[in-house]
Amino acid sequence: MPTKLPKINGVLVVPRLRIQNANAISSPLTWGAPAMSALLGTMQSIERSVGAELGLSFNGVGVICHGYEAQTTEGSYTRAFRLTRNPVNKDGSSASIVEEGRMHLDISLVFGVLGEVVGSDEVTRQRVAQAIADRLAGMRVAGGSVMPAWPRSAGGPTARQKRPQLLALAPDEAIQAKAFRQWRLRWLPGFALVSRDDLLLAHHVKLKATQPGSSLLDAWLDLSRLNYHAQRSVSAHPQTGEQLETVSWQHDRNAGWIVPIPVGYAALSQLYSPGEVTGTRDHNTPFRFVESVYSLGQWLSPHRLSRVNDLLWYADHDPDAGLYRCRNDYLAPPPAVAVSAESAVSFQASSFASLAVAQY
Repeated sequence: MPTKLPKINGVLVVPRLRIQNANAISSPLTWGAPAMSALLGTMQSIERSVGAELGLSFNGVGVICHGYEAQTTEGSYTRAFRLTRNPVNKDGSSASIVEEGRMHLDISLVFGVLGEVVGSDEVTRQRVAQAIADRLAGMRVAGGSVMPAWPRSAGGPTARQKRPQLLALAPDEAIQAKAFRQWRLRWLPGFALVSRDDLLLAHHVKLKATQPGSSLLDAWLDLSRLNYHAQRSVSAHPQTGEQLETVSWQHDRNAGWIVPIPVGYAALSQLYSPGEVTGTRDHNTPFRFVESVYSLGQWLSPHRLSRVNDLLWYADHDPDAGLYRCRNDYLAPPPAVAVSAESAVSFQASSFASLAVAQY
């Protein structure tokens, strides 16, 4: 079923958040930046706590990363997470722990909002934006703590750069696009995460041309790594004219900063009634066993985005199909291989090979 970003009439920008020890294990198969489901959870938490009071509905969230520091060991090809040292047991042995991956982040969050307060005067909108930024400062974001921004003397942002803003979207798309071109320059330098389901489909079509038995899993793994191929070339010696054969190694990564990301969850069981499953956190909410759904994302400089919808992610669900997805409406330039624009493909990893196909 086709989906799109819910209606918004403004964007709320909370720039230059310094997050300490955010969760770097985004799924059972990927690590790096926190999953978009974590940032959507932050958005929903803000809406529940202050949304009704301020007269705002939060319908989408975008993230621009200005810097990161993964808490991993350095100096070797294989990396390992830096773990905490917990107190030892009574007999002096090390206590068992659950491995936790952490990273420090410098990000800006952009929320797509809807409410009459967006049309208020500048003073009112600034008061609302500051109230939400203050609320966010006391929350956990992707499991990490929100820390004060670095001072200007230490290379931190200026007072203007870290000021939250509530910006109204004009009804006219041309005026809206012109305003967005100015907003996106404020988020530089940085990279915004967008969805690239289309790349997964296009690469699957390309693989099937040479490997008919390839699956979407093969295409996802192929785009998640650097693949080097030997390129042979024959040239004549400039003096003797002898034919010389040389070999050079070329990688196939030329589509940008492409990353494998989790984009939601797929059902493993039926939907159970509240309280039917023992040990759940909430006995008033229906329960379902799920597993991660994966796709591809791309980190793009904000100046390459042409509209607000390209940046924002939103939640979508299909209970009958058992699919709960984070979606993004980024429109990429037409791919070299013609692929239906109404399909979005992702896959789930219970057996590490099963696929879940969702329609946009």
